[in-house]
Amino acid sequence: MFKDLIEYIVKALVDNPENVEVREVTGEKVVIVELRVPESELGKIIGRYGRTLKAIRSILYTAGLKANKKVILELIDESRSGENE
Repeated sequence: MFKDLIEYIVKALVDNPENVEVREVTGEKVVIVELRVPESELGKIIGRYGRTLKAIRSILYTAGLKANKKVILELIDESRSGENE
């Protein structure tokens, strides 16, 4: 449910929607939505001063209230994923 919502919003924002990856991890009371986009598209998702990302998180929070779940959006940075290995 939350995965589909994030995919819909994010794919409308980026230039290459086929590069958007969304994964949902569901717990009893918490849902974690992991969002991966190419580094070149990060600015479109974060927005000026983080406003776009904050708006997306607000939408998720409201959707989570209706489902009685806490929803956390994690933006996964592909450029830093292999640094510690």
